[in-house]
Amino acid sequence: MATPRVRIQHGAFDIAQEIADLQAGDPRVGAVCTFLGTVRDRNAPGEAHAASVQSLELEHYPGMTEKSIEAMIDEAQRRFDILGARVVHRIGVLAPTEQVVLVVVTSAHRGTGFQACEFLMDYLKTQAPFWKKEQTPQGAHWVDARVSDDAALARWGIASRNA
Repeated sequence: MATPRVRIQHGAFDIAQEIADLQAGDPRVGAVCTFLGTVRDRNAPGEAHAASVQSLELEHYPGMTEKSIEAMIDEAQRRFDILGARVVHRIGVLAPTEQVVLVVVTSAHRGTGFQACEFLMDYLKTQAPFWKKEQTPQGAHWVDARVSDDAALARWGIASRNA
């Protein structure tokens, strides 16, 4: 049975195992590109609630989230010459340094793999139905969409639904 391309889960994931499962002895694979997102201990400078972050809580819409990410992977495969892709995203309460998201892309060549990996992250940051709440010393607040994330998506010719 094939491992799913998209997984939403509470627990940590094994990066090496995710890569091995996606590559699965495919002799066409010449590049494996990955992105690992982790929880930072503070939010970005200039944010409305600039402060240290004690935890990040992620919620999602089950079923809709997976379907949305599957469509993103389909679009990446249409745009780039990639052999496979996998997205693993965590939900629940996470502390600084913990894993949040893993994107793995296999391709024959590194250039298309890097592009597809970056495309998927830009898409995930703005289009995937996740909601984030940061806990800071000043209290909890929901994280708003960032203009910089919308601009990153726009370079791929996609308008953000957040705009």
